Parts: sequence; structure tokens; C-alpha cells
Amino acid sequence: MRIDLHAHSTASDGTSTPAELVAEAAAAGLDVVALTDHDTTAGWPAAIAARPAGLALVPGAELSCRWHGGPWPISLHLLAYLFDPAEPTLATELARVRLSRATRAERMVDLLQADGIDVTWDEVLQDAAGGTVGRPHLARALIRRGLVGTVSEAFEPEWLGRRYRVPKEDLDVFLALRLVRGAGGVPVFAHPRATTRGPVVPDSLIVELAAAGLFGLEADHTDHTPDEQRHVRDLAAELGLVVTGSSDYHGHNKTVRLGARTTQPAVLERIVAAASGSDVVG
Repeated sequence: MRIDLHAHSTASDGTSTPAELVAEAAAAGLDVVALTDHDTTAGWPAAIAARPAGLALVPGAELSCRWHGGPWPISLHLLAYLFDPAEPTLATELARVRLSRATRAERMVDLLQADGIDVTWDEVLQDAAGGTVGRPHLARALIRRGLVGTVSEAFEPEWLGRRYRVPKEDLDVFLALRLVRGAGGVPVFAHPRATTRGPVVPDSLIVELAAAGLFGLEADHTDHTPDEQRHVRDLAAELGLVVTGSSDYHGHNKTVRLGARTTQPAVLERIVAAASGSDVVG
């Protein structure tokens, strides 16, 4: 079986609609795909309705989190699988994070406009098409104006990486862990050692998270070097956590294709067995 447990749609910052995503997953030869949009479950119904025969869908989300235990806060992402999307406490917190994302993006538009860059908030909202607003939507506006060539270039420090970047509100990672568990979900730390993305948390935090209910680590990810991948695998073995692999697919926003990294079937079986909030579809 070919299993990809991390993919995004237009419900957040991917370029494929949820229906297109499941069709692309089947065309890529996947047997299982997880829909893990940022801080939202809005894409679940459309993906479920459009799911091709022979493809199983794992409903999930990627939660924007932050750790406050070091000299400065560090952002991290928690993949949550098979939770109850109607659990009120988690649903309320995700709604708060989505609102923060929109407020942040609008402030970034203001900063761009103050420097004479004619990106408009209406344009960004239209590009987001009702999904969770993120920096990729601003990046595409810069691409359309010929100011950058790619989303990755737009994320460089002179653009949305620092100069026009505004911090967003995230969930405390321990709170997020409790909320996911409380909603019957299974939490996996996304790309935990991806130093190319910025500062990473120390292993000591992952030890604490494991004790608090973390279920797995995403080791096989394009943003991990071979050494980082081995480090994550070794740490997972030491802590008794499962190891996942995935593409972190964003459609045309990134060059990584569906199925670029995969998860072993036995790992998915353990995730499903540990979940009580929702079910795999198909």
C-alpha cells in the first residue's frame, strides 16, 4: 500500500480543491491520503464526497502551534488525525487561529501597500476562495506582479519571510495536544527537525510531548536531510513513537508531488486503532 499522510487543499494553502486532491491522489497511485489543511476541517465534506473508489481518505488537520519554553517562542506544527471536528473546545480554538491568520494577512497587505506594492486584501481573499488565509496567497499576488518567481522566493527574508511578515497567534503545543486527544484524535509532530524552515525545538521537548500523549513523529519529509531523518527515527524508537512519511503536498505552491514520501501500513493501522473521533473513509 502507498500511504501519504500529509496533503493540503484550497481549504488552506494548497492549489487543488479537496475534490481535485483526492482525484490526484488516486492518479498518483496512492491507496490512502490524509487531508490535513491548516487549522481547518472545511475540506473534509467535499473530499469525502469526491473520493474515488479504491482510495481511502484519512480526515485530519495541521495545527499551528508554538512552544514558549525556550529563550524565544518557536513555531511547530502538529498533524491531527481522525478527531471529532465538532468537539467544541477544539473547534473554538481552531476558529480563533483561523481568525488570527486572516488578521495577520491583512496587516501584511497593509505593510506591502505602505511600500507602494499594490496588493489588495480583496484580491488575497478571492485567491483564498473561502479557505484559511495564509502567506502563500500573498505570495501568489507577488508572483502575479512579477516581483518574485515562486512561492519559495516570496518567503525569502526580503519579502514575506521577514520584511513584510507579521507574527500570528498559534496554539500552545501542550494545549493543542490535549485538545486533539480530547477530541479522539491522534497527534503526530510534523517535520520536527526541518532546520531549513527555521529554529527547531530541542529533543527534550519531544520527550515531554511524548509523555503528554504525542503519538508519532513525521520523519520522512522532503525538508529533512538524511541526517535529520535518521535523528527523528532514532528518537521515535527511543520514545516508542510511530514514524510517518508524507509529501506535505501543496499543489503548484511547492514542487513536491503526492506520494513523494509514504507511511508504512502497520503505522496507519496503529493510528486508526488509537483514534476515536472519526473514521477513515473508504
